[in-house]
Amino acid sequence: MIFSKLKIFIVLILLFVGSSDLYATHNRAGEITYTQISELTYEITVTTYTYTLSNVDRKELEVEWGDGTFTTVPRHDLLELPDFYRRNRYIARHTFPGPGIYVVLVQDPNRNFGVENIPNSVNTVFSVQTTIFVNPEMGPNNAPILLNPPINQAAQYRIFIHNPGAYDIDGDSLAYSLTSCTGENGEPISGYTLPPATTSIGINEITGDLIWDAPPDTGKFNLAIMIDEWRTGVKMGSITRDMQIDVYVSENHPPEIDSIGEICVLVGDTANVIIRSTDIDLDNIEHTATGGPFLFETNPATIEEVSSVPGETVSIFNWITHCNHIRKEPYMVIISAKDDHSDVNLVGIERLLVKVIGPAPYDLVTEPGNAFIRLNWEAPDCNPEKYLIYRKIGSLDYVHDSCTTGLPEDSGYEFVGETTDTAFIDNDNGEGLVQGFDYCYRIVAEYADGAQSFPSEEQCASLASGFPTITNVSVLNTDLSIGEIMVRWAKPSRLDTVPGAVGPFKYIIYRSDDEFGMRLKRIDSIAGLDDTTFYDSGLNTAETQYSYEIALYNDAPGDRFRIGIPQLASSIFLDLSPADNLVEINIKKNTAWLDNEYVIYRLNNATTQFDSIAYTTNRTYTDNNLKNGNTYCYKVKSIGAYKIDTVEYPTINWSHENCQIPEDYQRPCPPSLNVRSSCDSLKNILTWNNPNLTCADDVIAYKIYYTNSSDMELDSILRIWGAENTRYEHFPEESMGACYAVAAVDSFNNESELSYVKCVDNCSYYGLPNVFTPNGDEINDIYIADNPLDYVKKVDMKIFNRWGELVFQTTNPLIEWDGRTKNSNKTVSAGVYYYICDVWEPRISGLELRNIVGFIHIYTGKSGGEFSNE
Repeated sequence: MIFSKLKIFIVLILLFVGSSDLYATHNRAGEITYTQISELTYEITVTTYTYTLSNVDRKELEVEWGDGTFTTVPRHDLLELPDFYRRNRYIARHTFPGPGIYVVLVQDPNRNFGVENIPNSVNTVFSVQTTIFVNPEMGPNNAPILLNPPINQAAQYRIFIHNPGAYDIDGDSLAYSLTSCTGENGEPISGYTLPPATTSIGINEITGDLIWDAPPDTGKFNLAIMIDEWRTGVKMGSITRDMQIDVYVSENHPPEIDSIGEICVLVGDTANVIIRSTDIDLDNIEHTATGGPFLFETNPATIEEVSSVPGETVSIFNWITHCNHIRKEPYMVIISAKDDHSDVNLVGIERLLVKVIGPAPYDLVTEPGNAFIRLNWEAPDCNPEKYLIYRKIGSLDYVHDSCTTGLPEDSGYEFVGETTDTAFIDNDNGEGLVQGFDYCYRIVAEYADGAQSFPSEEQCASLASGFPTITNVSVLNTDLSIGEIMVRWAKPSRLDTVPGAVGPFKYIIYRSDDEFGMRLKRIDSIAGLDDTTFYDSGLNTAETQYSYEIALYNDAPGDRFRIGIPQLASSIFLDLSPADNLVEINIKKNTAWLDNEYVIYRLNNATTQFDSIAYTTNRTYTDNNLKNGNTYCYKVKSIGAYKIDTVEYPTINWSHENCQIPEDYQRPCPPSLNVRSSCDSLKNILTWNNPNLTCADDVIAYKIYYTNSSDMELDSILRIWGAENTRYEHFPEESMGACYAVAAVDSFNNESELSYVKCVDNCSYYGLPNVFTPNGDEINDIYIADNPLDYVKKVDMKIFNRWGELVFQTTNPLIEWDGRTKNSNKTVSAGVYYYICDVWEPRISGLELRNIVGFIHIYTGKSGGEFSNE
């Protein structure tokens, strides 16, 4: 960092004299916004609005990142605005040490003179801050940007309205509130009050409309708007706009804009809105608009003036919508109408909400089975992320309004599932649909941020009744190659009612090696009607579930046709999941009958027989209190019933046999980790909870994971034995900045997921003394920096006298100055010296520059002179 003598001189004068009159009185408004670049790296934009008639112009500002580090940021650009406002933007990137909550602060002397609701404003620091929640689990996040600049003027006894025009590119919900203006170190200003009002002053927490009704006094007033950002009930961050409002005496009235409200458009359609404003003073009016729709590169919105006469202006908002405009929350457009009155220009605002709706699925087709219905549809444009399937018994002529998307709970439709494909099988979550009803469906497309389409057109279907009725699919033998299944069905009746069905008749038997008959193949046939049992052998019943379809044909020569719609039914298949001292049994089936009860059998190794161990009406059962490492074998008997016409008949079917070995495959729950640094002791202290006291029962050790760089993966550095040992002190070798995680390990060596990663990087390793006595007494004769463990490898140290002259410079991290002036062998005079030191400190993000400024009090015991060589 290079400083001219003049700049050093000014800094010294300010510090030595301490005169507040030399600080600029220029800050009027500001905010800090941010964009996430990567998991831990953010780009912040500091925007300030300053008074152009001030004699000071800030070309750089210091940003405090909230993690113990600072950056001096040069101005990126400036823009001259009306009414002596200048917009300044400062842009910088920073990598945080790890997940956490960071308050980014910018403070700058001073506020301008004469702010009515801030005591002694000219000597009060101006500060703004933004809170960043670094939380990778919630996905990328960007702060809302404030599109409406805070430069409007107000008139005494006239209602003043301002909306910051916040636009969140992620579509997160925003909540607005008024908060205190802040001063030094971001603390609330002592004595600050809201501006006075004849009736009230407040902000709508949902819309962001700041309404001041009305200013009773003239002058300058400051207030602060806090905008909190929420996603699925989780706070993502907050920003604060500090703004100034100038109130003047005026007979002028602000323009009024006709009410607009909300419009909703389907993608591809054009949003056209007529905007009309009037002014009772017959002033000319100019329309402007800000909001998200104007920021898109593809098809941005426009606003064009249609007509304008004194006292009235008409414009049109136009937006041709596109797929990338789809969004769950409506876009907010702030329409401003500004008059050109001779003494003060006043502004009226109105909010236009525009919701862009994605296209719905189309061409829905239903294909009924015996206990399920297949759905297929065509995908709309704009690439939905998934589809939501809704079902209703009986048709409904549902009519949605122009803004209601999806299917609300009171629509009568029930949510039954979701898929990323354009096909779905509704089998009531494996239970099977019930015969005798009309099932009606609608599909809703869901897009990136949860935005939903209108529902598709309705399609209905009734289950195929099935003919003939299958009554049994029962596994008789479990084997990899010689397994056997019995398939039985009821003999059809009333064939005399089927036109042309005079016989002879034949059953055609189809089999598929899955649960839902997706690969049916003909395997056999039986002539006549009386034989209604088929034994299917040579199967792999140990590993495969089978389903069957029985089709009845009129098999007369020259007159062969199928009678009715075949019914599908599967075998019962046991899906076993082992865990710690237990086996979970999941019963899979797709049957045409209704099973009322399941009997669970387990093999008794002593008798080699299966014993019944439980009854259940559910399709899952957990066999507890088992011994890890032993083999347990199961089969299930289902007890149910089927109907023919109105008569109910019982049926019993057996599953295959399946075995499993319980083991503790289950990971223990992760500990909750806390980390703090003991900077003086050069150690980081880790503490965590014992999971055995809450959510585990056999944790025996912990593994500590560590990295000193945000760009590197965590490495395991230590295993600590004993669940009760929940503390570890780590002495890093290269820097105190580090990220840690801890995992629990149980008695079966199952390792938990890592705890939430915690990072610390708040130690400053480098210090400079403020007293130095180069007087030859061999006590404190050499000026040496405090650099523990040689953490700091590089510095740029400059020391100046009171006249701004450079007397010493070095890049030696230890400094090791003997008190002699630069290029001289003379000791400096006693007095106070000023230093500027750039220090490159090791941080998690790499080497980061920290600028240190301060004073050195030098005592020589004499006026100065040459050192002797003794």
